[in-house]
Amino acid sequence: MGMTITAIIVLLSYLIGSVPFAYIVAKAKGIDLTKVGSGNIGATNVWRSISPAAGTAVFFLDFFKGYVAVTLVGAGRDLPLLDKPMVVIACAAAVILGHTFSVFLKFKGGKGVATGLGVVFGIAPYNFVLCFALGMGIIALTGYVSLASMTGAVFLSILMFSTRQPAPYAWGILLLAAYVIYKHVPNIKRLINGTENRISWKNR
Repeated sequence: MGMTITAIIVLLSYLIGSVPFAYIVAKAKGIDLTKVGSGNIGATNVWRSISPAAGTAVFFLDFFKGYVAVTLVGAGRDLPLLDKPMVVIACAAAVILGHTFSVFLKFKGGKGVATGLGVVFGIAPYNFVLCFALGMGIIALTGYVSLASMTGAVFLSILMFSTRQPAPYAWGILLLAAYVIYKHVPNIKRLINGTENRISWKNR
C-alpha cells in the first residue's frame, strides 16, 4: 500500500509540473512561445517576448508548482507513505522533470528554475530567501537570468549542506541543482561567446 500511494503522489507531482503555464499564457496572447525569443518555455522568455508582467505571473505559477509538489507529502502525513524525506525528493524531481519534459508538450519544456525555487521554498524556506536574494542581485547587476540561475544553484547546494539539512534533502537538491545547470549548457556557451541575452526591465 505504501508503495502504491507513494507512486501516485510522485506521478501527481509530475503532472503538476507538466502544466505549461508559460505556453498557455503566451498562447492566450496569440504567441507560440517555441517560435519567439529563445524558444524556451519558461518565465524569462515570456518576460522578453510578451511583457515583464506576464513573465512575473508565469514565474510565480511555475514556482507554485514546485511548492505544491513537495507539500503534497505533508498533506498526506496520515497515509502509509514510504520514507518521507525520500518521497519529498522524489516529488521534487518529478515536478521539475514534468516542467522540463511536459507530457502536454510532447515532452518539451522549460529549464526548471522557477519550479525548483518553489521546491526549495517548501523544503528549506530560509535557504530559499538567501538564494533568491543572491539571484536577484546578480540579475540587477548583470541582466543575465541564466547566470543568476546557475550561481544560485551552486550557492543553494552549499547552503543545504552548511545548514545541515537532512541528508536526503541536501543530496537531492545537489542533484537537482546539477540538472538545472546541465539544462543551461547552451546559455553557458552563449555567455562565453558574449551572445547571451540580457533581461530588459521595460514594459512592452
